[in-house]
Amino acid sequence: MTEKLELLKAIILGAIQGLTEFLPISSSGHLVLGSELLNFQEQGLAFDIFVHLGTLFSVCIVFREELLGMITAPLAVLQKRATEQQTRFFQWDIYVVVATLPAVVVGLLLKYSIEGIFSNILLVYCMLFVTGIIMTVTPHLTERKVKLNCPRALLIGCAQAMAIFPGLSRSGSTIFVGMLLGLNRETVARFSFIMSIPAILGAAALQSRELIHNPPGSDSLLLLAAGMVASAITGYFAIILLLNVIRKNKLHYFGYYCLLLASCGLLYTFFIA
Repeated sequence: MTEKLELLKAIILGAIQGLTEFLPISSSGHLVLGSELLNFQEQGLAFDIFVHLGTLFSVCIVFREELLGMITAPLAVLQKRATEQQTRFFQWDIYVVVATLPAVVVGLLLKYSIEGIFSNILLVYCMLFVTGIIMTVTPHLTERKVKLNCPRALLIGCAQAMAIFPGLSRSGSTIFVGMLLGLNRETVARFSFIMSIPAILGAAALQSRELIHNPPGSDSLLLLAAGMVASAITGYFAIILLLNVIRKNKLHYFGYYCLLLASCGLLYTFFIA
């Protein structure tokens, strides 16, 4: 009975990761809160890596055509036979690299402090409040027909790096900054999803060293696999949903949700707990 309950918890947390990784409501914040509410004992480094790999798989499936173009574009450019579309893909390769640099710097500087950050429930609620505010502002941001370039990619990357704080949505922060810069909201959303790939891979690589030294037991493999599959499936549908929401410029509804969740959490922390 206990094993089945733990399996159910793994599936629930995996689904939470998949939904919240791409919806602008903070996956890290919801995983922290979900783990606390479910008292999931297996929630740790290995589970975190596996559910993130699940979301990585989902974004690769949704954007498989763009990724294939970005992979083949550098060779075409080097051979001086690139089409206009391949040139654009090559530019996106450069933009993704530039946007990833801030996350690399922050990840290396704070890798020993991340565990302490994630144990702070009050910080989660405060950052969720920040996420809620920036999402409610998005309907009022005007598209100025500007194009993505290296300086703008770097600023979007800085927003991604700031999302290391649990409760501050990575997708929400990057999309907000892109829209603030005047970029087309669907373009910046696609860029946000694609630039999450090296960020997820980098985070997994950074954590894998510890995982190699302390591998999960065989009894945990089913829980890890269940969480990964759940995050991959829900992540796929979360991306499709968010792209539709962005086209309709309805991101503020996610902001209302984050503000409500943060307010309830802060009230409980200060007046009830």
